[in-house]
Amino acid sequence: MTKTSLYSSNKVVAVSAATFFLLSTLFNGSVFSAANAADIEAGRQKAQVCVACHGAGGNSEIAEIPALAGQTAQALTTALYQFREGNRKNAIMSPFAANLSNADMNNLAAYFASEKRAPAVHVSSSDSLAQGPELAKKYNCVQCHGPLLLGQQHIPRIAGQQHTYLLAQLRGFKATTRADMDGNMSSAASALKDNEIEILADYISALSH
Repeated sequence: MTKTSLYSSNKVVAVSAATFFLLSTLFNGSVFSAANAADIEAGRQKAQVCVACHGAGGNSEIAEIPALAGQTAQALTTALYQFREGNRKNAIMSPFAANLSNADMNNLAAYFASEKRAPAVHVSSSDSLAQGPELAKKYNCVQCHGPLLLGQQHIPRIAGQQHTYLLAQLRGFKATTRADMDGNMSSAASALKDNEIEILADYISALSH
């Protein structure tokens, strides 16, 4: 059975990917059933504290911190849920998410999803531009994240994401130190060579759509 790594009390524990997926599905059913009722303005107000790290409107200017603007709402809610439940650990995000209600998460997700992503500022190397598209197909990036890598449903947008952040996430998935909802990212990243991770991150982070 496929396993996925989750964080729990500073230790990495292996749990069934199918079990985590089932739990997440049950969560999604309760949370996303209220998606149409999400309050963007309430999310905007709640997000004021997020600006210091994620930038105005969710357009991060810090290399290690992801941009949230234009992200899929379901991906944002899923990430917040993982931080709240302790599946992902971060010194800033974990305490912030700990006190969020399902409504808070929906509102924050709806707000950031409604914001326009600023054009990417990263510039890819010529080698990455040449090899990146084929690697994105080879490792199923475009199948899961969409043909333009703009994300779909709970699968996040990665086009134009911060370069340093992308590198860290891909390396974390490969090392199975990054929480993975269904095991797909860890499986895909396990086959990546170090130079391919660098090429993909360099190529994807420069995409503006």
